[in-house]
Amino acid sequence: MGRPPDPDRREATLARATDYVLAHGLAGLSLRPLAAALDTSPRMLLYDFGSKQELVAAVLAEARRRGAHRLTEQLPPTAVSAEEHLRAIWTWMSAPERAPFVRLFFEVHADGLAHPENYPDRAEAITGWFDTLGTTLRGITAGPGDTVTPTLVMAVVRGLLFDLTTTGDRHRTDLALDRFCALLRP
Repeated sequence: MGRPPDPDRREATLARATDYVLAHGLAGLSLRPLAAALDTSPRMLLYDFGSKQELVAAVLAEARRRGAHRLTEQLPPTAVSAEEHLRAIWTWMSAPERAPFVRLFFEVHADGLAHPENYPDRAEAITGWFDTLGTTLRGITAGPGDTVTPTLVMAVVRGLLFDLTTTGDRHRTDLALDRFCALLRP
């Protein structure tokens, strides 16, 4: 009988694998170079995660968890307006140090369009933010359970992030966010 999995080793490996993917992306990800970078073997990666697909799913879930946690820490107190929350979200998400998260986000979405079978929980990448957004945008939502407003806000922020990442035009994308905020005012 084989040795039982070590959850502490798996968590440490997951943290380091997530760092690696954020730095290098998913395109062309191969177990051998990943294992070498993590000072382990491809066999141990498969032992800990079951398959490359399960490893990638765990890495993406960890990247989303990190992003949501860090965003929540950066948001202003709930007493501020929905507009102030939206501006804080944009400022945090569009900061240059968040570029690895943003690039990975778009890489996963593009790959998911071409290979949806590789991302059985791909909707979670979108809907997973609804609770955070619904809470922070209370002033403009239709109430508990409103998924339309977070969908709209995520679509605008995602579009502006794509534009900023592609063109590097911070001034124009910041002005576009200003215009969106103005449209949300009562």
